[in-house]
Amino acid sequence: MNTKNQYPIEQLTNEAVGLLQQLISIPSVSREEKDAADALQQYIEQQGITTGRSGNNVWCFSPGFDTRRPTLLLNSHIDTVKPVAGWMKQPFKPLLESNGKLYGLGSNDAGASVVSLLQTFIALSGTQQHYNLIYLASCEEEVSGKGGIESVLPQLPPITFALVGEPTEMHPAIAEKGLMVLDVTATGRSGHAAREEGDNAIYKVLDDIAWFRDYRFPKVSPLLGPVKMSVTVIQAGTQHNVVPDKCCFTVDIRSNECYSNEELFEEISHHINSQPVARSFRLSSSHVDPSHPLVERAVALGRQPFGSPTLSDQALMRFPSMKMGPGKSSRSHTANEFIFVKEIEEAIRLYLELLDGAEIQ
Repeated sequence: MNTKNQYPIEQLTNEAVGLLQQLISIPSVSREEKDAADALQQYIEQQGITTGRSGNNVWCFSPGFDTRRPTLLLNSHIDTVKPVAGWMKQPFKPLLESNGKLYGLGSNDAGASVVSLLQTFIALSGTQQHYNLIYLASCEEEVSGKGGIESVLPQLPPITFALVGEPTEMHPAIAEKGLMVLDVTATGRSGHAAREEGDNAIYKVLDDIAWFRDYRFPKVSPLLGPVKMSVTVIQAGTQHNVVPDKCCFTVDIRSNECYSNEELFEEISHHINSQPVARSFRLSSSHVDPSHPLVERAVALGRQPFGSPTLSDQALMRFPSMKMGPGKSSRSHTANEFIFVKEIEEAIRLYLELLDGAEIQ
């Protein structure tokens, strides 16, 4: 399909860039997104579209919404991380250079997706499709907060498929690693370090830490590779001459789609002597079949499916989803974050080519 002739891509791009500049100028660190949500909601309603709102999440439905049809969710997040050290630009002052490079915090992750998906929603809402559309700009994604998309999905009609906007250079991530964090504790008995007394809790965790380092779960994903476990924090002791009676360490576990977080926890519990406690099982790995019509359609557009190691709100979706958006993941959470206008233009064009006339299942 020639979207250039059917849709005003240049006009949609200009609208997207203008809105993105406005959003960059409004600080929206996770859990502090109210002003950005207000601005986005106001923009959508100025287009004559009715919005829904819950906390700092904003959504809207396509005209003639019919629950008998499949429903496609277009989702991205309006929150950002805090500005890191090293910014030479102003993180909350959008700067558009003559080469089309737009600087600003959240420009790449994931403001460009927020505005590109919105313009795609607006354009498709003026056409006849075989599916319903929901556009959702969610909050708290960067902290996997419970006030974000997890709180909104129960308020929406059933979702058939989701397209999640994150910086992937517009290649479809059809699998994404999940996350489980364990706090592991060993208990000993305190004593004076100068005498043969006490039961050193640090020594009790050594074999368990070595197990996390060396163990390999047998199921390896062709897209995501193996489950990855990393011991990242250790805490023990109060002073040099006291044998510690408690040692705690933290393990970061990145799961693949071959295991649920609950299955991983059960297996780990069988192998270690210390006591593990999972902070949450909720951030699951996701996967959509490569033969799904939208994946095949993306491939036909010259896009390359891949597995993503980075976490997104896909982890909280219990329906098929695909992550695809403008920008590069390597720019996220960095100083002098930027997006190119041409990347936004490409995103809108590819989204429309992907979705116009698509079969959603």
